[in-house]
Amino acid sequence: MDKHIKEYKEFLKKELKRSKEHSRILEEIDYNLHEMKAIAEYALHNELTKEEINGMNSQLLTLKEEINALEKRLFYIVN
Repeated sequence: MDKHIKEYKEFLKKELKRSKEHSRILEEIDYNLHEMKAIAEYALHNELTKEEINGMNSQLLTLKEEINALEKRLFYIVN
């Protein structure tokens, strides 16, 4: 095989691997956003105690932190 063809094939393999990881991270972000939406909708339609509100706020903060960490990994992969 021509050297350039081998190099290009290796490049494409690396790009495919990067794209798969990128897609996996985006799926995790999407899942967390749906969880956040479900929490917000539940809070909107129900009477909550202070303890429940605090618990939901804690859950939202955890999900937000997870999304931020995933975004950093995504940025690392892109660059």
